[in-house]
Amino acid sequence: MTRILVTNDDGIYSEGITALAAHLQTVGEVVVVAPSSEQSATSHSLTLTRPLRITKLKENWYKVDGTPTDCVMLALSHILKNGPRPDLVVSGINHGANLGDNVTYSGTVAGALEGSIYGLPSIAVSVVGREPFHFEPAGRFAAQLVQKVLAEGLPKGTLLNVNVPPGEIRGVRITPTGTKVAETRIVEGRDPRGRRYYWIGEDSATWHEVPGVDYEAIHQGYISITPLRNDLTDHRALAELKHWDEIQIEN
Repeated sequence: MTRILVTNDDGIYSEGITALAAHLQTVGEVVVVAPSSEQSATSHSLTLTRPLRITKLKENWYKVDGTPTDCVMLALSHILKNGPRPDLVVSGINHGANLGDNVTYSGTVAGALEGSIYGLPSIAVSVVGREPFHFEPAGRFAAQLVQKVLAEGLPKGTLLNVNVPPGEIRGVRITPTGTKVAETRIVEGRDPRGRRYYWIGEDSATWHEVPGVDYEAIHQGYISITPLRNDLTDHRALAELKHWDEIQIEN
């Protein structure tokens, strides 16, 4: 029987993960291991400075007081180590987009990335927009995509970053990541003791209008699927800079 490991970064009590697990149960056995609280923008971080605690909430549902990466690592190395290995990892459904440069911040993408490091086909799923979120279309598509991945596979080390637009869906586009216009709003204030604080607000909603990228697909009403890898090497620059091997070290 197909076994699917599900995680997220919005926390185990989020509406998105509940919808995702429900839809994936039509494909196979679902095991949920997710953070006990919201871990948005934790990226691919591990908790190394304190112990982690695992709580079983019900059959096949566990919460971990750590990051999405912690959850997947503990699931594969401890919680599920004596049972059948999952066939696939799915992270989401995230409350909000994970497009362009933001994939490097995303805890949702990181959960899928950790699955790919363990050699499992992995998918991150996000819903674009703001409240109220509608998770049903993304949940249905996630189940459909999981079946396709299980049937056809993915290149080794590749994960899929999926963003689902609000409203009517016109189709699917396979896209590279775009680039946002970096304009982050910083909210400044003072706490009750008079100490100044700075709160990182929303990023700019604008992007560099390059044809074919994930931002454009979403803007046009298409689901965006972007293949990603853990290898961050810029292979074009690697070739261009190869002659730097000749740099002589000064003593």
